[in-house]
Amino acid sequence: MRDMSSAETATPAAPDARAERRAKRIAKHIGSFAKQHGGSADGVVEYVGGIATRIVMVGADGAWGDQVAPTYAVGRRAAELAGLTLHDSFEGELALRVRTSPYEWKRMAGIQLGG
Repeated sequence: MRDMSSAETATPAAPDARAERRAKRIAKHIGSFAKQHGGSADGVVEYVGGIATRIVMVGADGAWGDQVAPTYAVGRRAAELAGLTLHDSFEGELALRVRTSPYEWKRMAGIQLGG
């Protein structure tokens, strides 16, 4: 039987303070978005690549927005702190709730037309 060092028996370290500050700052933006768009929001935390994570939000009124976090863990923590109802993917009922403006339709058409 081997002896456990004090490092092995210690409680897990507190979350990285810098990551927690970032999560809190992003959570404020998410909370502000929710407040402006019906008082609540649902969303999805998605990898954008190796350098960022995107939090896509849909307000109770159908408006949508996003926030970018430096890591998936920070994005997920920010969503939790803000009380965002998280979904596994941006499909089905969540996607159907999105209300797009003429700006988005024009922009999407322009992308498809190459202009």
